[in-house]
Amino acid sequence: MSNTTLSQYLQQKTGTLTPELASVIDAIAQCCKVIDYNLQQGAIAGILGSAEHENVQGETQKKLDIFSNQQFIDALQKHPNVGAFASEELEEFTPAQENGEYLVLFDPLDGSSNIDINMCVGTIFSVLPAKKSIPDLEDFMQPGTSQVAAGYVMYGPSTMLALTFGDGVILFTYDIDLKEFVVTQENLTIPAQTQEFAINASNQRHWEEPVKRYIDELLEGKTGIRGKDFNMRWIACMVGDIHRILSRGGIFMYPYDLKNPEKPGRLRLMYEANPMSMLIEQAGGIASTGRMRIMDVVPTGLHQRVPVILGAKDEVNLVESYH
Repeated sequence: MSNTTLSQYLQQKTGTLTPELASVIDAIAQCCKVIDYNLQQGAIAGILGSAEHENVQGETQKKLDIFSNQQFIDALQKHPNVGAFASEELEEFTPAQENGEYLVLFDPLDGSSNIDINMCVGTIFSVLPAKKSIPDLEDFMQPGTSQVAAGYVMYGPSTMLALTFGDGVILFTYDIDLKEFVVTQENLTIPAQTQEFAINASNQRHWEEPVKRYIDELLEGKTGIRGKDFNMRWIACMVGDIHRILSRGGIFMYPYDLKNPEKPGRLRLMYEANPMSMLIEQAGGIASTGRMRIMDVVPTGLHQRVPVILGAKDEVNLVESYH
């Protein structure tokens, strides 16, 4: 196993990684270290509980949502290589430095409903090239295929960073003695077949028929058309569910449903679906809306939502065929 730290890895890597991009990734990692420290302190740090107001998504914010978001704002706004950034917690994008080479999009704290019960939460991020010296909203409207980097940090029993620059997925674990992320696995691969699926079954009555058909077949197990038993997992934190798939395979689904027909999906395209899709594809999996590749979707708004079906290649292909 390598003892290479994230800083060393970023210095050594060539090809898809520029020194400017390396600097942006390092800044994101530093933010995540601060968030991790405060999560470990929990109630002692006074960051648990509700902030008692809603974010732009209409979701009740936790105190740690606001704290985490502010860490990113403070780090990215002054970063010389960041032209602008956008957060799930903020309605508009925020300008940063003129001639900054990159745009950063982030969900500062995914799964924040898990905070107060001491369960898994995470940070998701996506990096796009800046097209203009002074970015505007149109500059952000790039499909996921334009991403130059994507990743997440999972704050769990051990804190881990999954990262891709478009040439495979590498996994880092946070060393609490070194206070550094250290390489622990390279070239992650998702098996094409699986016996695990993740979906919020409480929405079943709202699903479209193709998804109902697929899940019914999984639940029939050995007695049904699939001829094998499946296990269902649901963490209520996308980072945790995707980390499990990268670690041992599976399929994750947050499909389109009819509960709110005006919303095309639950998960945000630019802060959640695109970065996770890049990681999944780089590990050999597939990421789809059910009808098209997620990373081919051209955004029309910062907070656009999409259906998400991703993971094991054979399973995602089957769900798509049912659509």
